[in-house]
Amino acid sequence: MNFHTRKWVKPEDLNANGTLFGGSLLRWIDEEAAIYAIVQLGNHGVVTKYISEINFVSASRQGDIIELGITATEFGHTSLTMRCEVRNKITRKSILTIDKIVFVNVDEKGNPTPHGKTQIKYISEQFEEEDN
Repeated sequence: MNFHTRKWVKPEDLNANGTLFGGSLLRWIDEEAAIYAIVQLGNHGVVTKYISEINFVSASRQGDIIELGITATEFGHTSLTMRCEVRNKITRKSILTIDKIVFVNVDEKGNPTPHGKTQIKYISEQFEEEDN
């Protein structure tokens, strides 16, 4: 799993216990997953369909730098399934895991539409296509 996005946990991200508020973290994950789906499917028209059980493994505190990792696990006809891990950048301690996040490729009317993708496209492959 590649960890591309990093976040610095700031006071406005904390809950009443002084740890990272789960809602803030889930917002960041949903945004990161959407960006990942857009890049993989080559379409800005993607929507969150499903997020499986969210496993909060450990807490994160103010000042921590966390990193979000997402990878594709399955390409459906109109969907893309991913898994996610969030960890502390310095200690590498896992903060959260999600086994299944599903995004659906949609047309301009919001209807599911085939995306034609079958495997992960890596950034180096995208640059190769642009050079040709």
